[in-house]
Amino acid sequence: MSSSHSAACEQRETHAFLLRAAELLHRYGTPSYRLEGVMSKVADSLRVSSVFLYTPTALVIALGSGAEERTYLRRVDSGDIDISKVLAFDATLEDLEAGKISIAEAAAGLETAASAPATFNLPVSLLAAAVACAGVAVIFGGSMMDTIVTGIFGCVIAWVITLYQRSFAQRGWLEPVLGFTAAIAAFLVAQWVPVNDRLITLATLILPIPGLTLTIALTELASGHLSSGSARLAGATVNLFTLVVGVAIAWRLSGVWVQPVQPMMKALPEWCLWIAVTLTPLAFSVVFKAPTSQWPAILLVVVSGFVASRLAGSMAGPEVGAFVGALVVGCGSNIYARFLNRPAMVPQTPGLMILVPGSIGYKSLTAMVESNTIQGVELAFSMSIVGVALVGGLLLANQIISPKRIL
Repeated sequence: MSSSHSAACEQRETHAFLLRAAELLHRYGTPSYRLEGVMSKVADSLRVSSVFLYTPTALVIALGSGAEERTYLRRVDSGDIDISKVLAFDATLEDLEAGKISIAEAAAGLETAASAPATFNLPVSLLAAAVACAGVAVIFGGSMMDTIVTGIFGCVIAWVITLYQRSFAQRGWLEPVLGFTAAIAAFLVAQWVPVNDRLITLATLILPIPGLTLTIALTELASGHLSSGSARLAGATVNLFTLVVGVAIAWRLSGVWVQPVQPMMKALPEWCLWIAVTLTPLAFSVVFKAPTSQWPAILLVVVSGFVASRLAGSMAGPEVGAFVGALVVGCGSNIYARFLNRPAMVPQTPGLMILVPGSIGYKSLTAMVESNTIQGVELAFSMSIVGVALVGGLLLANQIISPKRIL
């Protein structure tokens, strides 16, 4: 009887650990094709039959087999990507799989990592957001004044997003407010300062624009994770639409005033672009909370992907550029994973931020807002092709160089 009781307690402990591990990976931005794979591997190492089904808002987990099978449902919202926590989770799960620690020790390790303080404090995070937005403005061809204004606006937008995340406000209102605020502020500044308000609006909103989410959704769909991919794609599409609605309202209201003349500002020299390409990945590393020890690898992967995308795009078009850039980022990330035994998503996530088609989707919707329907449709089609090209490059990279770790 005591043996049966001990076995039941051990089963409960194992199930509780697997549930908690899946919840934490879900909460800190792990996509379905990675979460389901790594959790199945961990369950196998513990000799537990398992099925993990992930969606952006729920986890369905079946553990055990036959009469012993138990099915669990957890409602967990997918949070922002936190690379430092994912690294800690990955190290703990690796030690458990290798038999170096017990389930109790692994559970304690996961909780310690989850409750650890933020990798960077608020001022550093806001500065990184400003640098990221300013860098994107340079990459989009903005002038020095465009870059400065965008950096200031990006810092404010990041601060608003931080306040929203710390509150318990109802979801859904943030995106249109951000779109409206960025567009109307850029328009007002353009009344007095020679800047391109449309470029500033786009670059300022680069963080809330769900380009990375769209790419992850397409990757999940291509990998056969239809439930998660469809839900994520729908959510990203709605977020993009509501963001553009805020911009459209601002533009309609600003139409009652005298429109600013778009200035012919002197373009920044070529070396400014490469400074932006160097600083922007580091800024995104802070945004995604990557430890400084991982920055050299992230920088190498991101710059390599950008250069490859730029060269291929100049010769064969943006679709080929996106494919080649994603292929280089994917291969570089997998090489990083194999040699350093760390998750490939560490350099891959910032790398994709430079390549994702979210800005094209934004331009498509804003073109339709301004009644440029043909241009809007063309941009929407281009966004779809670029997104699929990115996914194709990533999937091919996994076939050329398979990552050592599932994460």
